[in-house]
Order: sequence, then C-alpha cells, then structure tokens
Amino acid sequence: MDIVHFRLSLTAEQMRSYYEGVARQVVVRAHDGRRIQFPAQWLRRFVTLDGVHGRFEMRFGEDRKLIDFHRVGD
Repeated sequence: MDIVHFRLSLTAEQMRSYYEGVARQVVVRAHDGRRIQFPAQWLRRFVTLDGVHGRFEMRFGEDRKLIDFHRVGD
C-alpha cells in the first residue's frame, strides 16, 4: 500500500472553478515531493464556506487505485 500526505489550501473562489467545470483536476505536491493529480470531485465532501483547507492523506492499493482519501488535520 502506498500512502501520500499533502497540505491543501483552496479558497472558496478557487473551488468555484472546479464546481463550474472550468478545472477538473487538482494538482498538489506531496510532502515527499511527488506531484499528485486527482479529480476535483474528490474534494466535495471537504468544502466549507472558506474553501478547502487542511492536511490530507490518500491511500492507494497495489494496483495504484485509490482506497481512502481523508483529512488528517488542519
């Protein structure tokens, strides 16, 4: 299993571009330096009036498919 940690800080205005379909992918730099790209729709459950902010963790299986994606802190 592969685990990726990253910090994300997107304002409500930035999230609007994802909701409107202007941007479909989010690209982040993981703590270990890897560049991670994933569908913006994965962030929907974390959106607040201020946008999306916090530390996140993604877990991938041996086949590189996403197993779990959750917030681990502020």
